[in-house]
Amino acid sequence: MTRTRRLTLPPTAAYALVAAVIGLALFASATPTPLYDIYRADWHFSTFVLTLVYAVYPIGVLAALLTVGRISDELGRRPVIALALGGLIVAMVLFTVADSVGWLFAARGLQGITTGLALGAAGAALLDLHPRQDGQKAGLLNGVVSAGSLGIGAIVAAVLAQYAPDPLVTPFLVLLGLLVLVLAGALAMPEPVTRSSRFRLTVSPPRVPSAIRGPFALASLGVLSSWSVGGVYLALGPALAAQLLGTTNLLAGGAAVLALTLPGALAQVAANRVDPGRAAAAGSFILAVGMGLTAAAVSSGSAVLFLGATAVTGVGFGMAFLGALRSLTAIVPDRQRAEVMSAFYVVCYGSLAVPAIAAGVVVSDLGLETTFRIFTAAVGVLALGVAIAARRRIRAPLAVPSAAG
Repeated sequence: MTRTRRLTLPPTAAYALVAAVIGLALFASATPTPLYDIYRADWHFSTFVLTLVYAVYPIGVLAALLTVGRISDELGRRPVIALALGGLIVAMVLFTVADSVGWLFAARGLQGITTGLALGAAGAALLDLHPRQDGQKAGLLNGVVSAGSLGIGAIVAAVLAQYAPDPLVTPFLVLLGLLVLVLAGALAMPEPVTRSSRFRLTVSPPRVPSAIRGPFALASLGVLSSWSVGGVYLALGPALAAQLLGTTNLLAGGAAVLALTLPGALAQVAANRVDPGRAAAAGSFILAVGMGLTAAAVSSGSAVLFLGATAVTGVGFGMAFLGALRSLTAIVPDRQRAEVMSAFYVVCYGSLAVPAIAAGVVVSDLGLETTFRIFTAAVGVLALGVAIAARRRIRAPLAVPSAAG
């Protein structure tokens, strides 16, 4: 009896597929952003409850990364990616049938957990499957896809919600179709990890090998400034853009997110040959400048200046994130890729969640513009401090271990 051979994607197609998994997970994460005001108007819940709904997602991501983020190092990339995509499909179904805020909590929480699984495993697989095992090239692709997908997800959701029928269902049906296609591809991807014959599921947080803790600290500095900006914009940017533009059109909110993330993606492509440490330092400095311009734009009430300042901020966001990611992916030990990438995303989502949640909590008392001024000032100071710290670390470089550990 002949055994049917499983269809396996060629290496180049598998590499592109894994990048698509990262992009689609972050595309999906931004999809609800322009819809929150519709949910709140339809179901009559407070800004504080909306903040809690937002917070469930990064908490879910962090929970997954901190407990089972390293699982694909032992179980394999393919089954973990497939499980994560299956969970995202279920989350999209929950969004489509949601008729109260409780459904939003369930859908957003499941989305966070499965996104955490996807990012840890897919980020590691991107390093495994690069044709030349070039960690810096894989890091560049990861960064560009991550930044670009956030903005594209927000603007596509805004367009569908504004102009397509059933605005709270159509964006998630589109995502459902895309996720099913990518899941089919993931089931056919080659497995780059040799599975342990005696695998046991254990819950343990990701760890950073002592040999790369110095470079990991530098990467964390770049993430701390760049993703803090992302947290402020995702929490407050759409509502502020709509207020400054004097419109209720949902495209205003999507445009605010896209104005941040598209320049961020393009800046990473333009700066891909810059030394990672210098990119992190320069990006953080540009972030600080962009935050200052943004605060000035809010005070002036100019929508054009706000979007221009957001674009400057986006350039800094992209360069800082690129420097952080490339400096890390170049030296991750082969056998601990998912573990280290999960630790990296813990820093990312911690930096994203804290300012976003804090802004959502205080905006009811202080008002949108005052809250945005306070948080842009705080993130600007943080980014300037990161730029100074990164420059100092460049002048006193550490010995970097090989990627083989």
